[in-house]
Amino acid sequence: MFCEIKVAQMAAYLLSKGGGRMAYLKLMKLMYLSDRECMRKYGESISGDRMVSMPHGPVLSYSLDLMNGSSQGSDEGWGRWIAGASNYELVTKLPSVERDEYDELTDAELAILNGAYSEYGHMTKWQIRDYTHSHCPEWIDPHGGSYSIDPRNVFLALGKSNEAATQLANRMREQNELDRVVSGLI
Repeated sequence: MFCEIKVAQMAAYLLSKGGGRMAYLKLMKLMYLSDRECMRKYGESISGDRMVSMPHGPVLSYSLDLMNGSSQGSDEGWGRWIAGASNYELVTKLPSVERDEYDELTDAELAILNGAYSEYGHMTKWQIRDYTHSHCPEWIDPHGGSYSIDPRNVFLALGKSNEAATQLANRMREQNELDRVVSGLI
């Protein structure tokens, strides 16, 4: 299930790896590729966000809304960790944070974020965008619109069998539904 605080910590962590400031297009691709890698390794995403095909490639829908300001983040989540900057860039509000402050992220998730930054962090925003166009077959050019990306298609693109992809996608859906029910009880 989507968790704004966790997504804000993901973004802040990746921003800190990049010197505290980054184009939001590049940050989005790093977050998407991190989620994708977590799905490959563990059968679930880090963010719990909805994946969508858009003209500049695959994105995390609610995270994109926070990045571009079309959704107002909370003071404990996005507003605590991230600020907008000029030239479609974002900055971290907390540039020197200790590991313990990233309390929503597990060590395994931080390792995935580190790996994604190591592998793709040297790319420009346009290079990483083009990379996702050519290396993420679950992305379909929406020709100006947007299409939801079924997690099953991500698992298939990652080399999972048809049966495994279906089971993993169903498990993700069931977990999201369970999380929604439980959060309604709290």
